[in-house]
Amino acid sequence: MTKETRFGRWYRNSIGKIIPEYAVSTLILCWVLNSTIYTGTQILCADSKHYDLTTNLDRSIPFVKEWVWVYVICFGFWVINYVLVAREGKEHWNRFVIAEMLSKIICGLCFILIPTTNVRPEVTGSDLSSMVMRFVYSMDRPTNLFPSIHCLVSWMCFIGIYNSRKIPKWYKVFSCLFAIAVCASTQFTKQHYIVDVFAGITIGQMCYVLVGKTRIYSMIVGIFEKINELVLGEIDSYDNQ
Repeated sequence: MTKETRFGRWYRNSIGKIIPEYAVSTLILCWVLNSTIYTGTQILCADSKHYDLTTNLDRSIPFVKEWVWVYVICFGFWVINYVLVAREGKEHWNRFVIAEMLSKIICGLCFILIPTTNVRPEVTGSDLSSMVMRFVYSMDRPTNLFPSIHCLVSWMCFIGIYNSRKIPKWYKVFSCLFAIAVCASTQFTKQHYIVDVFAGITIGQMCYVLVGKTRIYSMIVGIFEKINELVLGEIDSYDNQ
């Protein structure tokens, strides 16, 4: 057994009762993988031809800057729901996180094979929504649009808790409606095309079902446990509570 690490000691004395030990390394890996794929593919495809998949339907959807609040607030929604999924038990969490990582890898391949871009509207207002919208545009370049990771992650936040017996029905309904609202926000803020929404949801759903019905989980879960032991040390709570 690995000796307890400083991080492990800090973790157990602080947020250990909120986030189960078995989910620590994979939560970190989710963030690292997402950041690496999103930023890495932008660098890799910087000089590639980028395609604009805008359709007439996309053009018919109005730009409504106020929807940027849903687009931004969803980051908190992701954190809350991923923690809720993690608390469902080790097996459920590991199956979920493997599906999540697989979906991000597929997104990365799409970003490389089909580099995309779009033309954003000019935001000229001086109100708070306009300022936040301009900030989002400045931080998030109009690339890596297909599929939408915003839509993919938001949908997985819903399906990850859908069958939970611990989470109240009202929050499941809220999660579904909010995931749909996030998808709508990608359209009204002109961050994505319509096709990005359906591609993101489809990839997330397919990966979730695939991992749930195959042995991919059992082949990878051991790696997660080894990483967790290195990160925390002296792990003695690999349970399914």
